[in-house]
Amino acid sequence: MIGIVGGVGPLAGVDIVKKIIEETNARRDQDHVPVLLSSQSHRIPDRTEYLLGKEPINPGIAISEIALELEKAGATVLGIPCNTAHSPRIFDVIQELLQNNGSNVQVLHMVAETAKFIKEHFPEANVGVLSTIGTRNTGLYKQVIEEFGLKCIEPNDTLQNKVHAAIYDETYGIKAFSSPVTNRAHDQLVAAIQELKGEGAQVIILGCTELPLALREKSYSGLPVIDPNRILARALINAVDPGKLNPVADL
Repeated sequence: MIGIVGGVGPLAGVDIVKKIIEETNARRDQDHVPVLLSSQSHRIPDRTEYLLGKEPINPGIAISEIALELEKAGATVLGIPCNTAHSPRIFDVIQELLQNNGSNVQVLHMVAETAKFIKEHFPEANVGVLSTIGTRNTGLYKQVIEEFGLKCIEPNDTLQNKVHAAIYDETYGIKAFSSPVTNRAHDQLVAAIQELKGEGAQVIILGCTELPLALREKSYSGLPVIDPNRILARALINAVDPGKLNPVADL
């Protein structure tokens, strides 16, 4: 059974469940894989705020507690639909606390799964990454992408601030206005992709689970767009029942 630690943010948890359904080879209700979603945003401190030193409590503590609850309810493999939660300062705590509590649940690493997917399908690509400030500043995607032998291109500080605002700004950002996303947030993100393309990016990772809510096309400015939430959904299906996984759609 798949377990999803949701609430990080709330729509990202719903989004990955939707994508698990879409990526499952099923012809009737009974063919789908079992999924448990626990969306408890009130328990989990903001991941970026923690990495920036503005939040004292490590979100990994609450995430590990929810993971144990999902395991007790029957989950055997877990996904966390939040890129920033996979930064070592958070993810290592999750793994440590699960181990200390005798957990046997498998937790997939969203960023590693995404880098692996790109290496398989775009083996020579320069990879541009859009993410929160917290994710960029930890070097999370850069480190993992380079471990797979790929070049990582990240926004400069000015562009990064615009990307972060498109996610977090309380007057127009995706976290505040997700349905529908504001034109301003959408346009800032499209402009960021164009700028990364000018710096040599050939593939773009939407390295925050809010971003696919704004950028729904498969490509922008001629660049393929990779959604880690969908990649994680596919990896979770593969972990519980490989025969249920649909072939990769045209990229």
